[in-house]
Amino acid sequence: MYALVDCNNFYASCERVFQPEFNGKPVVILSNNDGCVIARSNEAKAVGIPMGAPLFQIKDVVKEKNVKVFSSNYALYGDLSNRVMRILSKFSPNLEIYSIDEAFMNFDGMAVPDFHNYGVQMKKRIQKWVGIPVCVGFAPNKTLAKVANKIAKKFQDKTSGIYCIDTEEKRIKALKWTKIEDVWGIGNRTTKKVKLRNINTAFDFIQPQNENWIRKELGVVGLRLKYELEGKSVLDLELISNQKKSIATTRSFPKQISDFDLLRERVATFASICAEKLRQQKDCCHTIIVMLIIDRHTVKTSKYYFNMAVTLPFATNSTLTISNVAIEMLKKLHAGNENMKFKKAGVVVSEFVPENCKQFQLFEEENPKHLALMKTIDYLNKKIGDKKVKLASQNLNLTWNMRQNHLSPKFTTNFKDILEIKCQ
Repeated sequence: MYALVDCNNFYASCERVFQPEFNGKPVVILSNNDGCVIARSNEAKAVGIPMGAPLFQIKDVVKEKNVKVFSSNYALYGDLSNRVMRILSKFSPNLEIYSIDEAFMNFDGMAVPDFHNYGVQMKKRIQKWVGIPVCVGFAPNKTLAKVANKIAKKFQDKTSGIYCIDTEEKRIKALKWTKIEDVWGIGNRTTKKVKLRNINTAFDFIQPQNENWIRKELGVVGLRLKYELEGKSVLDLELISNQKKSIATTRSFPKQISDFDLLRERVATFASICAEKLRQQKDCCHTIIVMLIIDRHTVKTSKYYFNMAVTLPFATNSTLTISNVAIEMLKKLHAGNENMKFKKAGVVVSEFVPENCKQFQLFEEENPKHLALMKTIDYLNKKIGDKKVKLASQNLNLTWNMRQNHLSPKFTTNFKDILEIKCQ
């Protein structure tokens, strides 16, 4: 048996945990630089705020409906997500963290007498210990667990947020209710294809006469999806490694930049963050990429994306090396484009090797003193906090330089923002 646990309106719920006065009121979360709506509470959906809407376009609705607006607070969201996942790991050791607010669970080899009651225990514990509401869907495989979770969330009054597809009757009924575009793994292009064959529901999709067409048009992925909807389990849990294959630090600027010194400061900061993340996961990189992007809606040009990559002869996770290489690439990208205004920049590092497996070179190698220096910098920043030790090319007062006019405190990750309770 599988389960899908999904946090309800996760970003909005995280804000409400420490600010319960916004329970039952419309809440929206904005993207970087307070640009577009990336998350909404059910109340915000009800007043007609669409996903992805720019803030300036919904200002009248926000004011009229008294919508609470938050800047994205990823430090808070990530910490609360980790707490939820740690609780779920106590209910089953077989856990796949699918996204920041979703996780699949497998109960093979476990004696669970009543899955509905087990889901109630999960829901209550997460609500009590973290304060995040969740819905739980149980089914014989991952695809049907997605369907069960959608039913649990759609009909919370009847299901109490928990639904179990544990009989053939429930499976057929669920498939007939599920629209084909709502099936996990069916995208927009596939939806158009299947609807041309009059396949409108998940139940239509699994009919025998469609199997040859699915094999021809959708391949192995489509067949696996069909088998899962039929009740077979062909998709196992994917144990996601914490080790990343590439690290990217990219940000849009509050305003467009053409000045080289300002661009250099941003690129140096992004490179430093990439190097720090490399050291955290004990890796070194061979390839460094720098990118610059202009706003194609304001400038009439055929080229709006500029990038350059350099592969080093040695692996490194030194902030000094990565930053210097990135700045040299920036100089070449900026040359000849001095009058262009850039809206975004980024640094990407890839081709990783483990720090303890680094192959040293005989003729080309970075200064060996960098290793001790980086360890000292990381130690001081961890001890003092707020990244006090930086490169001289960085802005000593800013890290992201983003517009965050509606940012809530980091209640669980910063001692300065911990809630204070006055006892009288």
